[in-house]
Amino acid sequence: MRHNYNQGQNRGFKPKQEKPQGLTVEVRNGDVTKALRIFKKKVMEAGIIQEVREREYYTKPSEKRAKAKAAGRKRWLKKQEKLEGPNFGSKQRRR
Repeated sequence: MRHNYNQGQNRGFKPKQEKPQGLTVEVRNGDVTKALRIFKKKVMEAGIIQEVREREYYTKPSEKRAKAKAAGRKRWLKKQEKLEGPNFGSKQRRR
């Protein structure tokens, strides 16, 4: 037989104060516009808007790879332009 010693009594148990989940911003001195700006900045840094846009429709894995490759190439060209000068990437290739 199991004994339930608690039987509805708390016996010194204090529930933890739950912190609000997600992003929160404290409004100080009734300045809602500043709090909204801070909230928008936090949302952008967390990448929530971008994730929502990506989940709007299904993207094939091949499209994801192509997009990632194009982004990598763009980053590389930007880095090379910084190192070489502004005229580095402007030359057109002959086919």
